[in-house]
Amino acid sequence: MSHEIGFEMAASNIRYGHGVTAEVGMDLKDLGTRKTMFLTDPHIAKLPMADTVIKSLEAESVEYVFYDQVRVEPTDQSFKDAIAFAIDHQVDSFVALGGGSVIDTAKAANLYSTYPTDDFLLYVNAPIGKGKPVPGQLKPLFAIPTTAGTGSETTGVAIFDLEEMHAKTGIASRSLKPMLGLVDPLNTMSMPPMITASTALDILTHAVESYTALPFTERPRPERPLYRPAYQGANPISDMWAIKAMEIMADHFSTVIEDPTNTESRGMMALAAAFAGVGFGNAGVSLPHGMSYPVSGMVREYIAPDYISDHPIIPHGISVALNAPAVFRFTGPSSPKRHMEAARALGAETTGLKESDAGELLADTMIGYFKRFNIPNGLKAVGFSEADIPKLVEGTLPQHRVTKLSPRPAGPEELAELFRDAMQYW
Repeated sequence: MSHEIGFEMAASNIRYGHGVTAEVGMDLKDLGTRKTMFLTDPHIAKLPMADTVIKSLEAESVEYVFYDQVRVEPTDQSFKDAIAFAIDHQVDSFVALGGGSVIDTAKAANLYSTYPTDDFLLYVNAPIGKGKPVPGQLKPLFAIPTTAGTGSETTGVAIFDLEEMHAKTGIASRSLKPMLGLVDPLNTMSMPPMITASTALDILTHAVESYTALPFTERPRPERPLYRPAYQGANPISDMWAIKAMEIMADHFSTVIEDPTNTESRGMMALAAAFAGVGFGNAGVSLPHGMSYPVSGMVREYIAPDYISDHPIIPHGISVALNAPAVFRFTGPSSPKRHMEAARALGAETTGLKESDAGELLADTMIGYFKRFNIPNGLKAVGFSEADIPKLVEGTLPQHRVTKLSPRPAGPEELAELFRDAMQYW
């Protein structure tokens, strides 16, 4: 096996500013679009920000069809519903207003309406799907995030729950990236505390996982550049975005929870989400995300506070974060300097500590956030027990896209021990 010799950087264009949501109609008009599909979820559809988008489209006489049935934490079936809507209405562009669920659904609708196939798993990441490259260019997609966490407005990744497996998987291709991400802090002002905390933890884990991921030079070199994955391993450019996202977290996480009307901190957290998105969108994430997919998929009764849902839901940010302290303890010895730097960027005091303490320090820093902001105390607090560990391991093993980016390999025995450690932290 020859090792990788290069990496590629790709990210959406980003427009940031208070009120930029109202510009999307002008963007579509200037592109000459014929008919756009405006996607959101049933809750956001009732909020003023949805009216802002509609008024922007109508002011520019942009024809649109409105789809407000996006499922929070989407499934393969909810993706298919949006895809069918896009095909039926023959749209030539997309506007997504919402969190990662909405933006990811728009990516899938764009892909499968542009290149229809009877085999839904054709583009889904291997080994669950066939992992075929996207055949070519997609239609314009304008992503307007309403949470500060997923960074989906910057990435070429769409995540969903494959219902028959009770586990999350996804589609990853640079071609899925939105044409433009409109990052408007005004859209995040109405987030209640637990949604704010969950999405912020998503920023944190994106940044730390990409910074501590396997270096790109240790990955196998693809046969052709076309097959170079979107998630390539830690690299010098992603590192800068990831560290900056962590530093913003340290400065503003507490404020957005304790003073949610603070527009400066809301804006900085929205930027942090985009920064972390650029970082992990190219470096990738690792074990915490891989382990989160069966956690989300196997939820039984838990519904997180502040989430309006007709089905049990462990929000993505929480499902990832609950695994992270256990993982960072495990991966710390593989790259202690990077784990120490991540802990420092998140505000930990590192003076006098040995690098051998780095993994434990990073884990403790995360647990400190859990305690301060009432995050569940491990997997037991969201309904799991040690009897679930075999199924959790089984659901993690196929997540090669992310698990193989761990700086320390984790097979079935190691994963079982990690899930055991993540059951309860204090």
